[in-house]
Amino acid sequence: MHTHSPRNNPAASNAEFLRRVARRLLREAHSEKPSSSLPVLRRLLQSGVVPAARLTDLYHARESVQLKHMLRMIAAELGYPGWEACKHEIDRKPASTLDRFRLDLGAFGDYNQVWFSNEKEAQQWQAENGGQVVVYGRQAVVMTA
Repeated sequence: MHTHSPRNNPAASNAEFLRRVARRLLREAHSEKPSSSLPVLRRLLQSGVVPAARLTDLYHARESVQLKHMLRMIAAELGYPGWEACKHEIDRKPASTLDRFRLDLGAFGDYNQVWFSNEKEAQQWQAENGGQVVVYGRQAVVMTA
């Protein structure tokens, strides 16, 4: 999928990119295919945005998930207390801050990807081998040309 950088497209912004990501995640959450919906619903539970006790409960109630839940989840994953704080701050951050979401969209398909269980290990490897570190939840990936 083609992604826009705020530097290449002045009309685009980090917040707008995240809204597009949230809409895609919402479609996946509503999917009847468990392989599409369960990963998103699991992230939603882990973020603490929805009060469901179990993943299976949330899966059966997945049609009740709304765009606002996805936006809150994304904000939480980026370390913000909510979407309002995120949308006001995220455009001041470099576009690379959102590379974790671009990775999900396949934007780095031409790169070799070396995965690590944490950011520290990825940074150590990257210092010796080069590449770009992208934090992905608790894990990290180094992308090399």
